[in-house]
Amino acid sequence: MSSQSLLVPGTLSPTRSVPASIARPEYVGKSAPTPYSGPEVQDAETIERMRIAGRIAAQAMAEAGGHIAPGVTTDELDRVAHEYMCDHGAYPSTLGYRGFPKSLCSSVNEVICHGIPDSTELRDGDIVNLDVTAYIHGVHGDNNATYLCGDVDEESRLLVERTRESLSRAIKAVRPGRQINVIGRVIESYAKRFGYGVVRDFTGHGINASFHSGLIIPHYDSPNATTVIQPGMTFTIEPMLTLGTYEYDMWEDGWTVVTKDRRRTAQFEHTLVVTETGAEILTLP
Repeated sequence: MSSQSLLVPGTLSPTRSVPASIARPEYVGKSAPTPYSGPEVQDAETIERMRIAGRIAAQAMAEAGGHIAPGVTTDELDRVAHEYMCDHGAYPSTLGYRGFPKSLCSSVNEVICHGIPDSTELRDGDIVNLDVTAYIHGVHGDNNATYLCGDVDEESRLLVERTRESLSRAIKAVRPGRQINVIGRVIESYAKRFGYGVVRDFTGHGINASFHSGLIIPHYDSPNATTVIQPGMTFTIEPMLTLGTYEYDMWEDGWTVVTKDRRRTAQFEHTLVVTETGAEILTLP
């Protein structure tokens, strides 16, 4: 088990600017987004635009991930992804979403999700999740991955590897005609082999012109997730697995979610479109 000291909040840098020429999502400058009322099944033209958004998000995440090293701040990773998206004509979807102050989420070690980039310096042995979403041509592409920083202990390495594998298995389970709960069933049954917790209160979601459409994708076998999967649906799968409990605490910032037992957690995410035979990943670099 890692002996790293627990994370504490750092100092935020000023809000980064986005060129005026880049279109903003409708929620920027508002306290909350307008509820989505459109379809979960998207037409071919929307899906093609989502491929572009997904590709930019994946490349921005890879660019930021390439800078992960001991001594680098999470704010620096935010800068790298922010500049990449802006340079490619995309708006960083998290910036201004319900007041979130940065262009990606950086969740280190015991942080389950929604960590805010700040002056925190990464340490040798940390695991670091980056969650990057790009908005361009009126649609979003959302992905995340957990990276190793320096020499990481075996328990944490296995957690990261197996969380990635749980996402892969879940994507393979997507088929038209199946219910959404097949996704969580596959993830939970795999995670149970290793005694991992599966986070329940933070889920995958429908995504399109809306960052979060209202469609919920649980990562555990929920009896309520009975929506039937249809070709053309677009949504994320983003399992969060923990070394201990899936219960959590929230920092005073109202965003940073940490495991209640402060043990480590990992996450991976892709945006998908359902095809006639399975699923296509839209967030590939």
